[in-house]
Amino acid sequence: MLTYNPKEWFSFIFKFHKADTFRQLYKIIIAFIFYCVAVIYIEKEFFKLNEHSLIKNLSLIHSMLGFVMSMLLIFRTNTAYDRWWEGRKLWGQLTNTSRNLALKINVVIDEENNKDRDFFRHALGLFPRILMIHLARDHTRVMISENEMSDFLQNNNQINPPAKVVSMIFSRLFELKKNQVIDDFEFLSLEREVNQLMEICGACERIKNTPIPFSYSLFIKKFIFIYTMTLPLAYGITMGYISVFLNVLVFYVLASLEIIAEEIEDPFNLDDNDVPTDKISENIKTFSDHFII
Repeated sequence: MLTYNPKEWFSFIFKFHKADTFRQLYKIIIAFIFYCVAVIYIEKEFFKLNEHSLIKNLSLIHSMLGFVMSMLLIFRTNTAYDRWWEGRKLWGQLTNTSRNLALKINVVIDEENNKDRDFFRHALGLFPRILMIHLARDHTRVMISENEMSDFLQNNNQINPPAKVVSMIFSRLFELKKNQVIDDFEFLSLEREVNQLMEICGACERIKNTPIPFSYSLFIKKFIFIYTMTLPLAYGITMGYISVFLNVLVFYVLASLEIIAEEIEDPFNLDDNDVPTDKISENIKTFSDHFII
């Protein structure tokens, strides 16, 4: 995730970072400029259309559709941001749970028991890193059929690596309880925190595995395409070639909003605007290494 000072907004106008949508759209924008010029030229020079032509009424249709477009994009952006913010809250919860677990282990397990303390220190630092990689993988989103399941297991790959780490933690806790290193109350206290790890994992997987419905996303893209492609038809007659700049601006804004929504609706892909899972994982590991020595 990019870190920046929101108060230095003026410098952002002249900065084109790799995450800026202009760098992703500039080729399409150039092609769109040629398209607008060609449409206006055909209208004015080939068909000899003027301000009294019926086609000028397209501008009225665009004005009405503009309100509909704004409502759709507001809903689209808010939905994508809600997914991003929920992902950030889950990783904040993971931070708190990992800290609580580290603090409890530091008190419950004696300092002389270096073997078990080392295990939990490494496990707590490993889980967020494994979860980060798990959520960033493409096949995490894809459901595996029963026929593919056996082939997948034969490749010695874990279907859910975070669950494997939590399973190892549970095994060690049961072993400590069996050997009477910890009592029942201490076991239950630690178990609640470990259960939270899998609940957080499951909630993150829910975001990963449930994208915006395909029909809705497809409709937005088609709407933006049709709306922007007909802009030069609507305003080329009344405004001439000056409308090219207006058309390009409208296209850039609408396409940029859709691109931003697409990026943040999946907040675990390690993109520039995604949840900073790598930094959070590093902070959790540092905390665990500091308190479980």
